[in-house]
Amino acid sequence: MLELKNIKKHYHPGTVNEVRLFEDFNLAIPDHQFVSVVGSNGSGKTSMLNLICGSIAADGGQILVNGEDISRKKDFERQRAIGRVFQDPSKGTCPSMTILENMSIADHKGKGYGLGKGKNKNKSGQYQELLRSLNLGLEDKLEVKAGSLSGGQRQALALLMATMAPIEFLILDEHTAALDPKTAETVMELTGKIVEQKQVTTIMVTHNLRYAVEYGDRLLMMHQGAAVLDCAGEEKAKLKVEGILQIFNEISIECGN
Repeated sequence: MLELKNIKKHYHPGTVNEVRLFEDFNLAIPDHQFVSVVGSNGSGKTSMLNLICGSIAADGGQILVNGEDISRKKDFERQRAIGRVFQDPSKGTCPSMTILENMSIADHKGKGYGLGKGKNKNKSGQYQELLRSLNLGLEDKLEVKAGSLSGGQRQALALLMATMAPIEFLILDEHTAALDPKTAETVMELTGKIVEQKQVTTIMVTHNLRYAVEYGDRLLMMHQGAAVLDCAGEEKAKLKVEGILQIFNEISIECGN
């Protein structure tokens, strides 16, 4: 169970540019739930992910994992239980290292490295099988540097690497936004398969309303640091893109846009 309790977050406090984004924000996500998060720019979507991952600190409140307060833990400590895929495909892999080297590092997440070689060629066959599941022809490119791959290939590889080691949470920060439509579909299909197979608690921020409706078993719509829509289970299954878009438009009109 992931819980955000009475979270406060202010940007540029004490200045004319002060933004009080979160004021006593609360959210509870049960184990194995797949949550899609939508909302306009500045609504708090990415800030919420950054708070969970420890990239930024809350000004108040608690972040609990199975009842344990992790609010004071550093980001690198939290990453042992979190796999994160960013919008920029280049952030999920090391471009100067080969696919084999990248996967070896991901495979050893949370483990001691010692003084031996960083990559284990004995696992090449296992890595090839994982890559074959992507259907992108990467299984025969273990010695190719990640920087030479296309954006879609790198993002698919980053998604695979994020879930190689056991994790409790998968954080997807607009991970298809920088991809062309066809590649985005491929990455989303892979996302659905991985989440189902791993049964990992997942939070996916997306601007694609169709993905938000089609994927996951819960949908949150954020606005000005609050969840203005929270649907799960059968209620979420009944949602249509048109309905979500209508709510977006209503909020936009209320804000004078």
